[in-house]
Amino acid sequence: MGERKGVNKYYPPDYDPRVGGLNKFVGTHALRERARKIDKGIIIIRFEMPYNIWCDGCKNHIGMGVRYNAEKTKVGMYYTTPVYEFKMKCHLCDNQFVIRADPANLDYVIQSGARRQENRWDPTTNEQVVPETKETQKRLFDDSMFKLEHGSEDKTTAESVKPGLVKLFNRNEDVWADSYSANQMLRAQFRKANYEAKQKVTHDQVLLKKSSLDIPLLPEREEDKKVASLLSMKLKPSKSIDEHMETIRKEIISQSSLPTSNFSRSKEDKAMKILNQSQKDLGIIKKRGNKTETEEKDEPKKAKTSLVGDYGSTSESE
Repeated sequence: MGERKGVNKYYPPDYDPRVGGLNKFVGTHALRERARKIDKGIIIIRFEMPYNIWCDGCKNHIGMGVRYNAEKTKVGMYYTTPVYEFKMKCHLCDNQFVIRADPANLDYVIQSGARRQENRWDPTTNEQVVPETKETQKRLFDDSMFKLEHGSEDKTTAESVKPGLVKLFNRNEDVWADSYSANQMLRAQFRKANYEAKQKVTHDQVLLKKSSLDIPLLPEREEDKKVASLLSMKLKPSKSIDEHMETIRKEIISQSSLPTSNFSRSKEDKAMKILNQSQKDLGIIKKRGNKTETEEKDEPKKAKTSLVGDYGSTSESE
């Protein structure tokens, strides 16, 4: 289609070649609608998102490779390279974001309306092979001694890294030798993570409905639990010194003064029951001569009940 339009053009009968090209004669631009703002230095191009971003308007994720109709404007120069700025509208909301080219770092910089999803890292931190800088390449080309030293350092680094590479290779072979088992294990992990995520969403919805709230809930942390426990302790009414002393006094009074090893609650109840009985039950009867009636009956027998014996041993003199 493009080749047909470029080659087979229709020239009207009243066309005058002295006017110029066909577009000038018709009064249109070669870019048609893409050049509707050409008087302002703006043309419409098809821009492809260079990396993943987050839209500031709708907070949605926009993946790398999504294409937009962007307004391209020249905003400056980097030496002899022009610096262009691209303005486009989000396809999910009315927010507009502006992205500018960065020829110095061979990258694009977001000016407004969005933020970049950071997936960048320093390759030197994980022992990746980093391309040489232009200064190093120039020295390698000009300085033979530097080239020799650089090559010996590279060989030493390769020898030191070789055992780790062999270990990683063997591990990869052990894990992925049986692709079916590895795939089954990964799918089980994904199912577990999906189930936990659904459970968390259900729990959050129940909690929000119970509290009559409509806010996003963040994951619970140990620090939050500690702060909440400290706040709950702080909200409890503190006792005055008099109330505290009264509590200690009641505890002391409620405790038994007798040894705990020979005295218990059951023995105390038994002693109180005996003390509450009548004098007749206790064996106290009027004397007949020199001995009481009870002493005459139980003279050869030992006493069966002894209050002193319940609380602890004692001598006859006591």
